[in-house]
Amino acid sequence: MPEREVLARFWCEVLGFVVLDREDDGSVEIGPREGFGGPQPTIIRSRRDEPEKGKSRLQIDVNATDRDQDAELERLLKLGARPADIGQTGDEPWHVLTDPEGNEFCLLKARLAPL
Repeated sequence: MPEREVLARFWCEVLGFVVLDREDDGSVEIGPREGFGGPQPTIIRSRRDEPEKGKSRLQIDVNATDRDQDAELERLLKLGARPADIGQTGDEPWHVLTDPEGNEFCLLKARLAPL
């Protein structure tokens, strides 16, 4: 399976999104089931022949809203996320992870609805 498809599948599972569009150049757009134009953003994964040098200028932070942080961490690891060490002390209220392509993202403390 092409790397873009693996990454699209991973982020669709993480965010509850679906693939909305695939372009002939290999770009993949994912977003909410309602499609483009709603209140939620879409994400386009463009094809690149060469890896980008240096650190990415975009970082995604994930907050669980329907489970606690430990349960969400377990779910993300099962989906293919991996822990990343960027010099954390261990006292941070978030986890630094990478997606299957090695892009860093953070799992923040869960934001559960009050009971």
